Amino acid sequence: MKSRPGLVQTACQLLAEGRIDDVSKRVARRLWSRSTAYGLRRDLEVPVALPTAKIPIEIRKLIDSDIPALLRDLPDVDADTRWEIRLRHAHLKSGIPQCYVAVDQRTDTPCYFQWLMGATHNREIQTFFHGTFPMLRTNEALLENAYTPVQCRGMGIMAAATARIAERALDIGARYVITFVDQHNVPSLKGCKKAGFAPYVERHEQRILFHSRISFDPLPEDFSA
Repeated sequence: MKSRPGLVQTACQLLAEGRIDDVSKRVARRLWSRSTAYGLRRDLEVPVALPTAKIPIEIRKLIDSDIPALLRDLPDVDADTRWEIRLRHAHLKSGIPQCYVAVDQRTDTPCYFQWLMGATHNREIQTFFHGTFPMLRTNEALLENAYTPVQCRGMGIMAAATARIAERALDIGARYVITFVDQHNVPSLKGCKKAGFAPYVERHEQRILFHSRISFDPLPEDFSA
């Protein structure tokens, strides 16, 4: 079992900021735990009715000026949100492309972002996430580290943006797009279903401190999360 660099970097950054309670809570959770997530897949050759958000959005690549609006700490955010923000900062620093944003067309303000990564970056993905995801085949792409700022939640942005970002995988020669969602995260599972994704594999992870043992088990074609 090996440590995961993104998580270690996140913990170190929070400690440097004096967020000892945030880190101690996360460490306590990781002393020993087991979790299951569903791997979801979309075939881009199968037509999908794209879901819509409650606001008009458009998709484009992340630019530097988006970062303060998307990844800023609000005074009243909880420890989990601060952790998620720092983890995405670590992903940005890793340099693994490509991060896309959804922009509120009414105000030209970014309101969601997510990484779409292809097989040419398998080595970097495996290093940063340390085996959390399977090696991508040449016709596959991975969606990961989605995030909706607190002030933009509850507007159906996730499903609408995910569906549209997934289609950018055609630009890198991928037919299939995969993503992973915890089995208990019902809102995200529903959002992915609306975006055209269906379960194809089950991921089992056993955690001890900052170490993980991970396995992937195929699911039957008629499985429903």
